[in-house]
Amino acid sequence: MKYTGVILVMLAAVCWGISGVIADILMTKGWNPIVISFYRGAVGLLFFIGWFLLHFKKNWLVSSRLYIWSLVAGVGVAGNFTFYFLSIQASSVAVAATLMYTAPVFVLITSFLLRVERSTWFKWGSIAGVLAGIVLLTGAYNLDSIAVSFLGTATGLASAISYALFIFAFKKASEIGKPQITLTIAFFTFCLVLFLFMDHQEAAAALTSSDIGWFILIGVVGAGISFILYVIGIRLTAASTASMVAMIEPVTASLLGVFLLGIELTIVQIVGMVIILATITMLSVKQAS
Repeated sequence: MKYTGVILVMLAAVCWGISGVIADILMTKGWNPIVISFYRGAVGLLFFIGWFLLHFKKNWLVSSRLYIWSLVAGVGVAGNFTFYFLSIQASSVAVAATLMYTAPVFVLITSFLLRVERSTWFKWGSIAGVLAGIVLLTGAYNLDSIAVSFLGTATGLASAISYALFIFAFKKASEIGKPQITLTIAFFTFCLVLFLFMDHQEAAAALTSSDIGWFILIGVVGAGISFILYVIGIRLTAASTASMVAMIEPVTASLLGVFLLGIELTIVQIVGMVIILATITMLSVKQAS
């Protein structure tokens, strides 16, 4: 199917949107965002190790380039999660989300500089459409109601750069080896990085808490299933397209917030969602044509 890559990336983004709602539930219960992120990656890592061991001989590959790109991908995912949460703490969810979703701009510029892709007005127009939709959806256009700081802006942009980093790294790694070994190495690196920064006492307490089911669920959906779909999908599509299609994540999170958490959306937010979905649909059709 010519749409396979785009569909897989889109499904991965839907899973990320679902995991965002689960993370919100856990944070409401008082759990630290970094601890939540660690368990999201740790449960996913167990998932990937099991998948890798099922066909160990077929999945194993001795390649320094594969190991390096997988390691970089893991650092990128860890940086994306960590800087995103720091940006929220220093500014607001609206600012952090808007800045993180500038990632397609960094991906596209890098693709042009490396001559991986050709610059077109359609691609720049797609980026502009997605960013406009994100601004409307998050409410970042209302400067009177959001808090902006240098730290919040810097960490928000760092989360976007980290996002772009893991997109490119996974793309490169997927061209060399199978997704099983790529994901295992990447998420082992992810867990190692976050282990250095998280609250270890709180992390230990999570294992015996009544919320352990939520921690397992966010790991399975937010890492185990989603990144398998993503790594397979990105092999079949361009990095810039994957980065823009993945912007369906905030739309999914917003819709689930309406149905599960009782959050009300304004007309402006609905318009933002429509713009994002329309842009992604046009981009998907263009990519597959």
